[in-house]
Amino acid sequence: MKVGFLGPEASFTHNATRTAFPDEELVSYHSIPACIKGVEFGEVDLGVVPIENTIEGSVNTTVDYLFHQTTIPVGAEIVLPIYQQLMVARSNKDSWQDATKILSHPQALAQSQEFIRNEFPMAELEATPSTAYAANYVASHPDQKIAAIAPKLSAEMYDLAIVGTDIQDVAINQTRFWVIGAEKIELPIGSNEEKLTIALTMPNNIPGALHKALAVFSWREIDLSKIESRPLKTTLGEYFFLIDINVQKPQQLIENALEEIRLMGGKVKIFGNYAIHPINGV
Repeated sequence: MKVGFLGPEASFTHNATRTAFPDEELVSYHSIPACIKGVEFGEVDLGVVPIENTIEGSVNTTVDYLFHQTTIPVGAEIVLPIYQQLMVARSNKDSWQDATKILSHPQALAQSQEFIRNEFPMAELEATPSTAYAANYVASHPDQKIAAIAPKLSAEMYDLAIVGTDIQDVAINQTRFWVIGAEKIELPIGSNEEKLTIALTMPNNIPGALHKALAVFSWREIDLSKIESRPLKTTLGEYFFLIDINVQKPQQLIENALEEIRLMGGKVKIFGNYAIHPINGV
């Protein structure tokens, strides 16, 4: 089986993918849409894309593409702890504090602001396409006073020295990844619960439409773990709502709630009903 992932190798998505699919052929894609299209057009059987980070929130590219462009189902979720490391070329290990530029993916830079502010208040921050790209660049330019923020795997792959350990601002930093391409996907990682993710669109001409929609879950005591709005990309002020439902009630009860929303004129798109697989100690 071929499994696509948001590359390159040694990135957090690669780490999550190789842990979930240790025996499968992994295929790197340069962007989230490219990875999703790879699944859609049959280049790979499954795809792994990021959906949310503790600090930075939802990955809108993933949400919007799956809502607007395709009907590919979500079959599993992987939750990966995110530990950011500061790394330099081995020849610069003893003078790492002289670095004048820090390179990394924008999210990694945002997740490490306190460390950067304390250790490199005057350093230039340069955004790169990925953390692995930043690590590779630093390894390829040992003559420059630069450092990269990337996962431990990147330091191993590009033979860099880690000089700042676990520098992320929040100790418990995690990223959720969706495995797309099939309705139910078995992974060699334990799961602790199930979740249903839907996109909800309500008619604009109904007063209190969102309140009425949420009420169908409330009086049935169905637990919602997340709700957020995204633009419909039609007219300014029109939105769809992304809702995560903890699947603890009988399935029929949840289906009845969704049917009641449809009877009110709402539209429901189901992304998937899937198990959550946390990764520990990576």
